Amino acid sequence: MKNEFEFTVVIERDEDGRFLAICPALQGCYTEGETEEEAHSLIRDAIRLHLADRLASGEPICEEVGATKVRIAV
Repeated sequence: MKNEFEFTVVIERDEDGRFLAICPALQGCYTEGETEEEAHSLIRDAIRLHLADRLASGEPICEEVGATKVRIAV
């Protein structure tokens, strides 16, 4: 039986037009792609590898508590 996990992924577009995908709950788990779809695909692979490594090492998997947007006026 496989473990299933759910994580928030943030997609940002940089000044060069590339898409950066970040999984905030997994420190250092990020990637980038030429398109938003590529970034989504690559971050799924990065998360899968990150989790497999943690599980193999007996390290805990962080549990997300929640995510919200905050609007700030400057």
